[in-house]
Amino acid sequence: MTVTTQTLTFEEYLAYDDGTDTRYELVNGELVTMSLGTGMHAFIIKFLAAQIDAILSDAEESYEAFSGSIGVRSPRGGRLNTSRIPDITVLPLEQAKQLIAREAVIGFDEPPPLLVVEVVSPSTKKEDYKAKWTEYSVRDIPEYWIVDPLEDAVTVCVLEDGMYTSHRFQGADKIQSPVLPKLELTAAQVLAGGLL
Repeated sequence: MTVTTQTLTFEEYLAYDDGTDTRYELVNGELVTMSLGTGMHAFIIKFLAAQIDAILSDAEESYEAFSGSIGVRSPRGGRLNTSRIPDITVLPLEQAKQLIAREAVIGFDEPPPLLVVEVVSPSTKKEDYKAKWTEYSVRDIPEYWIVDPLEDAVTVCVLEDGMYTSHRFQGADKIQSPVLPKLELTAAQVLAGGLL
């Protein structure tokens, strides 16, 4: 739901405070409320972030999976007033530490996340499959996962020559991820949020 009729700059977005705990994304200069997902949505995010952290603990470079707390600026349609907050954002730990004393938004002049994940809900489905697909590819994010409990599918979008190629996994399909080659999860395990 869009809550402003005026257009905000990115800087105005960073300073915006309506006195509530409501979280917003900035889309084409308009504040868009982030709806609260279902309990399953929360279980999926928590389970997947923990699994990613466990896999990355063996990586040469230290990475961390952040749940819904790191923004990513996006040049949506050539306009610069868009900032998304993925459900999971995977960053090198050193890059994440640079956000400690400032707004936790990855700017255009910074390296993109290694991986972002969006868990689909009825209110975000169109954005997750269309707008964010394009926006994240333009930012050169190597992988974008769309975890869709509505369709019982996990789509792994892999950046190739500036565009995403999608690979869809369902049921007992083992998820294949170039960014996380040691991943040993099926689509069903992810979609169950670790409750299997």
